[in-house]
Amino acid sequence: MNEQNEFKISNDVFTIPILFVFIIWFVYWVEIKFGFNFNKFGVLPRSISGLKGVLFTHFIHSDTKHLFNNSVPLLVLLMSLMYFYRKVALKVLMIGGIVTGLLTWMIGRESYHIGASGIVYLLFSFVFFSGIIKRHYRLVAMSLVTIFLYGSMIWYVFPIKEGMSWEGHLAGFITGIVMAIVYRKVGLVKEKYMFSKTEFDDMFDEDGNYIEPKIDEETSDEVNFRVNYIYKEKKEEE
Repeated sequence: MNEQNEFKISNDVFTIPILFVFIIWFVYWVEIKFGFNFNKFGVLPRSISGLKGVLFTHFIHSDTKHLFNNSVPLLVLLMSLMYFYRKVALKVLMIGGIVTGLLTWMIGRESYHIGASGIVYLLFSFVFFSGIIKRHYRLVAMSLVTIFLYGSMIWYVFPIKEGMSWEGHLAGFITGIVMAIVYRKVGLVKEKYMFSKTEFDDMFDEDGNYIEPKIDEETSDEVNFRVNYIYKEKKEEE
């Protein structure tokens, strides 16, 4: 695969992340402006009515701090996903978002789970593990940058902070790992160097044993030479 074509900046690298962040801010603005409370559209585990949160939970936030804390890593990680993994970026975002919501619905506490942090953990996990699995030097470098910037996030997949949906974080983290494995052969991967075969290689079998060349007697390379001598008689002197 042509690496230049794979790492090509397109409008989607910027438009989709910016659009996603704009939507979550717009939803929050609507809540504040018109006095709505969209928390009931979040994930309510093991409840039929709570299934609607599988689709809507990622766009709902409790306050400005919650919204801002998700916006910055969401923007950075989405841009990384769209640039380095453009062939599967939308699948990871859409399918991964739904799976994260469903997993949260299954394992979460009986409370409304809201926020885009599940998507953030999905992206963080996918970008990191996909680069390690593919072992392409650019993707590995991106994995190292990701863990450097957001490595501390890993602690919040455990119940260490009251009022935080660690179940949503864990669901996104697990989903990211699974999708990194599923799409491990899509896009750029580390290429194994293959030596070109020469005539010398044909002289040996797979075990390294020398192969005697076959000689066809009818088409032997033997060459016969024929030499013709031409001479003139010396005339007798008069």
